Amino acid sequence: MRITVLGMGYVGAVAAAGLARDGHQVLGIDVDPAKVERYRRAEVPFYEPGLDELVREGVASGRLQFALPAEVEPGRLGDLVFVAVGTPSRASGAADLSQVEAAVAWVAEQHRKVKAVAAGPSASAGRDPAGSDGLPEGGPVVVMKSTVPPGTGRRLRHRYLETAGIAYVSNPEFLREGSAVHDWFHPDRVVVGSDSPSAAQQVARLFQHYGAPVVVTDTATAEMIKYGANAFLATKISFINELANMCDRVGADVEEVARGIGLDPRIGSQFLRAGLGYGGSCFPKDVAALDHLARVYDYPFELLRAVIAVNARQRLLPLYALREALGSLAGVRVAVLGLAFKPKTDDVREAPALDLIPLLVEEGAEVRAADPQAVERARPLLPASVHLTPSALEALEGAQAVVLATEWDEFVRLDWEEAARRMAEPRLVFDGRNALDPERMMALGFRYRGVGRGRFTAPWAAAVPAGQPAVDGFGRDGKAAARAGAPGAVVPGAVAGRSASKAAVGDVPVHGAASADGAGPGGAAQGVLATPEAVPGVAAARDRD
Repeated sequence: MRITVLGMGYVGAVAAAGLARDGHQVLGIDVDPAKVERYRRAEVPFYEPGLDELVREGVASGRLQFALPAEVEPGRLGDLVFVAVGTPSRASGAADLSQVEAAVAWVAEQHRKVKAVAAGPSASAGRDPAGSDGLPEGGPVVVMKSTVPPGTGRRLRHRYLETAGIAYVSNPEFLREGSAVHDWFHPDRVVVGSDSPSAAQQVARLFQHYGAPVVVTDTATAEMIKYGANAFLATKISFINELANMCDRVGADVEEVARGIGLDPRIGSQFLRAGLGYGGSCFPKDVAALDHLARVYDYPFELLRAVIAVNARQRLLPLYALREALGSLAGVRVAVLGLAFKPKTDDVREAPALDLIPLLVEEGAEVRAADPQAVERARPLLPASVHLTPSALEALEGAQAVVLATEWDEFVRLDWEEAARRMAEPRLVFDGRNALDPERMMALGFRYRGVGRGRFTAPWAAAVPAGQPAVDGFGRDGKAAARAGAPGAVVPGAVAGRSASKAAVGDVPVHGAASADGAGPGGAAQGVLATPEAVPGVAAARDRD
């Protein structure tokens, strides 16, 4: 089959190379000349394990070619046109569909040119005759891989495709960055949505040899499946992070809590890792887009807004903890390990480190950051004063504190004994991914704090000499801490019992929190529900895509 893929980003490149491996003749199209030229040389312009080999294989076989839109001759689109362009968030949270609309309009225009050439000067400009299922026949099928809000496919079809004789299929992707090649060939399920049964079956047959369940439904339902899946997974992450915050208060270990509840088959163990929250190109923008869609349709999706608020707060926990331990951060050298939003990718979109680092710099800290793959992608997005390196040990040289923001194997298996020798007192470790062994870190002389590891972090994994009073966090007197708010509190520094609307995180005010005076939703006794826009440095990251 001849197939075109529009957009050579993470999704489009994997789709194009995967389809070529399956024996199809694939044309990958992108508007970026530099990117197209690199693909033609069988070079992948980003890091995704296994993709470079797959692209090299496709190019060498002749089944995988690349072009700019202006280089594509009419009639070269083939049978299926996959659309895999970006749908970044707007400031409102809505999905920016400008790239999607441009791609679909371009496909329609290309097909009109083909019809005009075939029909000659006497060709009619009207609609194509309808097929047996009531939809136009004769053109390629547009297959939407980009994540678009429910209802988008119907509008695109009416606006651009029906008069051009092109059918539309929603075929959402469920690839995970870092394992996208594996996921393409081993899908959990394939979702196909269309108002054209024949187009839906054509796309479904493309994937039937993978042996995964195939869900064939209507367009809007397929679109909602994608949003629902991402929103539910984001909810699991925010929920375990809320439990983690409670574990810090009561002295429990969220890792054991997650294991205990994850063994229940109704819950499952995946996405129950407490930490700095979710990031990347999908969860933040898709959850925000669903929240915006709910507002457009006059539905108060309160659970989803809570998920967003919890995630915005989690990524700032290291800032609160370092402030609590050291007071002023002016002149403090802080190492941040991890710039990508997750291991095995160089994608820094919505990465917690990119929100945290500017705030540390604003408070006067000297920041050194390391990542084995994402340094160059992060560089233009960070203050110029930040020292960036692929080497963790280099970043740790002379650091008084370190934040583990991404659990790369290189960081988890680091020679932490050597790291201790290179760091300076008080050797504070904030394990933002609960990836390190607290007892080993303590034995090496670090003061350790995880997320929700209350049995290790109250006091903060620092040995208490005989005769000394117990301390919380990095060394405050325990009674004083109780007066100021429990260590690891959802709103560190907020006095218990005060109205949440007046609570503040150090000198970072939390605006928009529901005032409940320790009782109602958002009250101090239950934590503060702050929108991402209320937390400085968080909302600004939304438009990166």
